[in-house]
Amino acid sequence: MELLYLSFALVVFITAATPGPTVLLALTNGSRFGVPRATFGMLGAAASDLVLISAAALGLGAVLAASAFWFNVVKWIGVGYLAWLGFQLLRARGELGVELHGAAEGKSAPVAAPHVLFRKSFLVAVTNPKGYMFVAALLPQFIDQTAPLAPQYVMLAIIFVCIDLLVMATYAGLGVGMVKFLAPARVILLERCSGGVLIALAGILATTRRAT
Repeated sequence: MELLYLSFALVVFITAATPGPTVLLALTNGSRFGVPRATFGMLGAAASDLVLISAAALGLGAVLAASAFWFNVVKWIGVGYLAWLGFQLLRARGELGVELHGAAEGKSAPVAAPHVLFRKSFLVAVTNPKGYMFVAALLPQFIDQTAPLAPQYVMLAIIFVCIDLLVMATYAGLGVGMVKFLAPARVILLERCSGGVLIALAGILATTRRAT
């Protein structure tokens, strides 16, 4: 069983470390507010992990796989939200790192309430139908059907969340380091690139079709 959980942890690490919307938000949140405040966004993503795993345990991933209607409902909500976040960053004016650099240039620090950071990361994950289907396909491979299921799902959830938090904290720390060494013009470029990536991810999600 220990080897099974170790294999699961490796798969989750590779998946979580692959750049996607939640790690990009961790990077930009770390750049804007520092790691402590970015933690609220990480907790939102962790909460979404629990929703995905609970949905997989209840069979909701199979519902999305079988229903074109509900798959598209969740998909287009996710597309719209990712695009909105991307356009917000495209319209930003170099706020990344203002709080980290202090008032050296007389700029006020950006403000983001903890619940806003939490909500953004949470919604990005729970509005991606592929997330439900991926977790629903992944978890049964690491479940022993002859043993009690609930403790196994709890253990997999703990592993999933811990690794995801570790990866996002690393990205947030990377964001802090990047901004500290970037000139203001390049900070704006970083914002534009982050916004462009989110919009591109929205486009990719928009073209995603339910497997038939």
